[in-house]
Amino acid sequence: MSFQDVRAAARRVAGHIRPVALAPLEEGALGAARGWLALEFLQHTGSFKARGAFTFLRGHAEAGTLPEAGVVIASGGNAGLACAWAAARHTVPAAVFVPETAPAVKVARLRGLGAEVHQVGTEYADALDASRTYAARTGALASHAYDHPLIAAGAGTLMEEIHELLPDLDTVVVSVGGGGLFTGVAVSALEHGVRVVAVEPERCRALNAALEADEVVDVPVDSVAADSLGARRASATALEWARADGVRSVLVSDESIVAARQALWDDRRLAVEHAAATALAAVTSGVYVPRPGERIAVVLCGANTDPGDLVRGAAR
Repeated sequence: MSFQDVRAAARRVAGHIRPVALAPLEEGALGAARGWLALEFLQHTGSFKARGAFTFLRGHAEAGTLPEAGVVIASGGNAGLACAWAAARHTVPAAVFVPETAPAVKVARLRGLGAEVHQVGTEYADALDASRTYAARTGALASHAYDHPLIAAGAGTLMEEIHELLPDLDTVVVSVGGGGLFTGVAVSALEHGVRVVAVEPERCRALNAALEADEVVDVPVDSVAADSLGARRASATALEWARADGVRSVLVSDESIVAARQALWDDRRLAVEHAAATALAAVTSGVYVPRPGERIAVVLCGANTDPGDLVRGAAR
């Protein structure tokens, strides 16, 4: 995957996705550094995934390889939402396979977008196996939640927009699940001389474990952010880009993720999902300490969550 793929994706999504909005972090929140929150959870379907899903389907439509049977995807929820949204815009059906553990709010939204929803197994890998069987039986186009160059390139358009708004940015901090968002962001960021901090929960560390082993490996999945970041393995492309100069992999605890998510609600009334708070937790917990004068952007990647626990947490 190359920077040209990201540029091509930017042309495909132009006029179809919501440009990212930025909000400054208060003075003193990062010590002597300066920071911004990239509010990508305001995107269509509530997460960055809309970028990749639209790029994927538009690319196949342009190539004449988008079948009447539509598209099928396995997802923890967000990729399925984006796929259903993008399929509707290309007037084809979408079948979405999710784990039985997928949050009810995501399942309800999938059905609201017109998707045919199948709940299978307890992990993303179970849903993925079932989606492959469905694709073979129906002839539907098999999409992927993160491991496809069109999907990752679409995600990279987010970083292109951030760079346009903040041309002097030093570092972008991003959550990592299977690696689609990370890959796209890294391809764009490194092209522009921006460093990347890849953040994972301690118990959902597919990319970090791959770097440690110097190959893609399966990892256990057991985190408060597993509904979005619970990939059992990272993509080979993500590992390739994670090895690049200018990329740093860090891990954060579930406790720090919960605290960062609660703080976003308490301080700003932003209700984001745990995956989005994972990136911020790297900074608020001190796992990543920006240098004096460093200019950083923290990507808040999704908000498909039940805010009820945030309200209860604020009341305590």
